[in-house]
Amino acid sequence: MSNLTYAGKTYRFTVDNGTVFRNAYAADGTRLHYEVLAGPAAGATENVDLHAAEIAPGVFLVGWTEKSGMTVTHAMNLGTGTVHAFWTYSTAHGRVGELHTGTLTELAR
Repeated sequence: MSNLTYAGKTYRFTVDNGTVFRNAYAADGTRLHYEVLAGPAAGATENVDLHAAEIAPGVFLVGWTEKSGMTVTHAMNLGTGTVHAFWTYSTAHGRVGELHTGTLTELAR
């Protein structure tokens, strides 16, 4: 992997729909532990394996699949502290995709 500058850091990710996450990235950048701090799934946590690539200086495309089958992709711009997120999940009416934006705030260790 390239220089994954998010690796070993923890961020507060505030999404446009009111959901707030605490995302803690492993030191090698290949795993994420997230906690939902606010929103409909508040209290949920999971450890996921990441697929990541630096697509421009300080901009990372990061994706994973959760135990529920939800897929998540983030385009994280660490220079501006912004994220474009796309996630998909199954419903009774089929698979649904949602596009969201949000902000990242690095948290102290």
